[in-house]
Amino acid sequence: MMSSVLAVVSLLLLQTGVQGFLVLFSGSSMDHLEITREAILQTMAKVCMQLASVEGRDFTLPPGPLTAESLALACSSSGSAKSFQSAISDVTWRNAGVDFRHLFNEEYHFDGERFIEGRKLIKDGMTSVKASIKQGNFEAARQKLGDILHTLQDFYSHSNWIELGNRFPHSNLIRSDVSDIGPVADKDTPTCRSCVGIDCQNNILENIIRDKKLTSGYFGLVPFFSTKPKGRCSHGGLSDQTSGQEPTGGINKDSLESSHGNWHAAAAEVAMAATSQLLEDIRGAAGDTDFLRMMGISKNGSRVLCFVIDTTGSMSDDIAAVRETTSFIIDSKRGTPDEPSVYILVPFNDPDFGPLMRTTDPNVFKAQINALNANGGGDFPEMSLSGLQVQ
Repeated sequence: MMSSVLAVVSLLLLQTGVQGFLVLFSGSSMDHLEITREAILQTMAKVCMQLASVEGRDFTLPPGPLTAESLALACSSSGSAKSFQSAISDVTWRNAGVDFRHLFNEEYHFDGERFIEGRKLIKDGMTSVKASIKQGNFEAARQKLGDILHTLQDFYSHSNWIELGNRFPHSNLIRSDVSDIGPVADKDTPTCRSCVGIDCQNNILENIIRDKKLTSGYFGLVPFFSTKPKGRCSHGGLSDQTSGQEPTGGINKDSLESSHGNWHAAAAEVAMAATSQLLEDIRGAAGDTDFLRMMGISKNGSRVLCFVIDTTGSMSDDIAAVRETTSFIIDSKRGTPDEPSVYILVPFNDPDFGPLMRTTDPNVFKAQINALNANGGGDFPEMSLSGLQVQ
C-alpha cells in the first residue's frame, strides 16, 4: 500500500513539475525529455556536418523534424539508428530520473540558492563523463550526462537568470577555469514580494533585478515543517509548501502554467542552448569519434567483435596460436567497412569465467588477449556457455 501511495505522489510531482521542467504530460510546455532530445539531435547534426566537410563528403539533412533514424542516415551511419535512439533514451530518461532519485536534494535543482553546490555537481559530473568516455565505458558516461543535464537545465527554470534579461547560457556553470558564478543576493537582502493573487510577474524586487543579483526559489513538500528565510522567493506551485508563506507565490518557469510561466519559453530555449554547449565541451575533450560512439553512432554501425577464450591449463600449447589468430582477425578488419566499433573479451576457465573486458581500441583489445595465460583447470565443467552469456 505504501509503495502505491509513493508511486501516485511521484506521478503527481512529475506532472506539476516541482523540481524542474515537466517530465510527463507537459502539453504545450517544453519538458526535460524534449529539451535534452532536441539538443542532442542538433549537436549531433553539427558534428556530422563538420566531419563530412573535413572528409570531403556531402551532408544533407532530410526534410522534416530531426529523428535518430534520419540523422543516422545523414551521418552515413544508417546501421547506427537503433543504437543512437537507445543512447538518446539512456540520457533523457536518466535526466528525468533525477526527480525521483534526488527529489529532496536542493543542489540537484538549484533550489534554495544552492548555486555553489549545484555548479560543483555539474563540473564534477563533466569530469566523470570525460573519464568514462576515455575508459570506453559509454554507458556510465551517458548516465552521468543525463544526471548533470537535469541540474543544468533546472538552473534556467528555477533561478532568476531569465528574469535578469539573459537570453544566453551562463557559461561559468560548466567552465573549469572560472570559479565565480556571479553576484548572488546576500542572505540579509530580501529578494521577493508577495504575488498579487495568482499574478507573480513582478514579485522579484526591483533592486535584485537592477543589481543583477542571482537568486532561486525555496521549495518544501512537508506541510507545517517546510520553511524559507525571511523575504526570500519560493519555488511556487501547489506542491510547494513554502509558497503560502510571505512573500507568497513563486518564480519557477517549469511550464506555461507555472508562477513565472510567461518566461517558460525563454527558459526552455536557453536551457536547450546550455545543453548543447555542455555537449560541445564533452565533444572537445573526447574527440569526435568517441563522442559519436558514446551517442551510439559509428561509421560501421554497431558491429561488435567478441572473443570467448578458454584459459584452462589444457590450452597451454594453443594459447600462442590463439593470440596470433585473434591478432590477424583484428588487424584484417581495420580500415574496412567491417571494422568493429566495440571489442569484447570474455575468458573462461574451470570453474570460473570472466571478467568481461570491453574497449573501443583495437590495440587495447590485442593487449588484453596477449595478457591471457593458460593455467588451472580440473574436473569441473569448463564455463564456455556462461562466458558466451555474460557478453
